[in-house]
Amino acid sequence: MKKVLSGAALLAALMTVATVVPADAAKVCLSTRNMRDTTPANDGSSITFKMNDGSVWRNDLKGRCPDLKFNGFAWTVRNPDATVCDNEEIIRVIRSGEICALGKFTQIQPSRAEKHASR
Repeated sequence: MKKVLSGAALLAALMTVATVVPADAAKVCLSTRNMRDTTPANDGSSITFKMNDGSVWRNDLKGRCPDLKFNGFAWTVRNPDATVCDNEEIIRVIRSGEICALGKFTQIQPSRAEKHASR
């Protein structure tokens, strides 16, 4: 009987852990108004976003988008905040028409304010 209860307790604990969302999994959104520069990776796997506040973010695309490095891209932002969020936007390569989906954003360099606050 103890083994059955222990197994049930372990299963319940595992199910609880599996439903907890980690804090670092929060959705990241970048303001298009604050983007200074975008640079695609040579292999078309990611785009680096440099922001006006000095922060740098990388978006790992959901798939390779090799035409990005030659032709640039366009997107239509349909929200009133003019933000681009993790896993929510699709971009179109200007000349080839290739469609690419944004993936997860990762901060590469903190903003000037974050750097100053950490000192």
